[in-house]
Amino acid sequence: MSGAALAARAGSRVGRAALAVWLVLPLVPLLLWAAADRWSAPALLPQAWGTSGLAEARAQGGGAAAARSAVLGTAVAVLATPLGALAGRALTSGALPAPGAALAVLLSPLVLPPFAVALGLDVLLLRLRVPAEAGLVLLLTVAAIPYTTIVLRAAFAAHDRRFEEEARLLGASRWRVVRTVQLPLLAPAFAGAAFLAFLVGWSDYVVTLLVGGGRLVTLPLLVGAAASATGNDAQVAVLALSAVLPPVVLLAVVGSIGRRARR
Repeated sequence: MSGAALAARAGSRVGRAALAVWLVLPLVPLLLWAAADRWSAPALLPQAWGTSGLAEARAQGGGAAAARSAVLGTAVAVLATPLGALAGRALTSGALPAPGAALAVLLSPLVLPPFAVALGLDVLLLRLRVPAEAGLVLLLTVAAIPYTTIVLRAAFAAHDRRFEEEARLLGASRWRVVRTVQLPLLAPAFAGAAFLAFLVGWSDYVVTLLVGGGRLVTLPLLVGAAASATGNDAQVAVLALSAVLPPVVLLAVVGSIGRRARR
């Protein structure tokens, strides 16, 4: 192996290590607070360890809030990922007469202020008597489509469609080509797009607060409510970790899918 290749591999390892430190280091104080029953300044470590924070988080409905956030994120990912795939495929197919204008419309949710958009659409949904849960999923799906479109548009642009043409020439049906050729090749992009869409639903605060009206309590809303109080640092730390760790695990899964696809 040449010196340049060794240097590139070493640089890649250093970069991954630096990224891991950057992701893990902010979690260390949260882990300490979550396991602390008493931690007063100027002590560097908690004076008393325990699980009072976990008990308080469970008593405040942390488990139910996390389940609602997971369901919301999953619903947004299930809807926004195929819609982003359709948009990305259409934008790279050359069939659209004005792909630039279509892309601008699809990306417009990133430009408009989310608070103003959510407030205006909330009034519309109320007048149409749309249930709060359905309206929330709809609005967050619209907010997630720009991310899924960007990721899958790039994937379709780089995708070599000659593999699909060869499969069709060998007699494969259109659905079999999609299932056995296209989806395996684009699996990392689909996983990344679904991950971003899940994050939109999992971590949303503003739209959930406005549309849910405080009745639909998700994990970000519970974290915000707990953080506004005082004397409950362990509870806030447990809730914050509950909000952070699932996306980190999903990110690791998405990364493993990408590594397997490159082999």
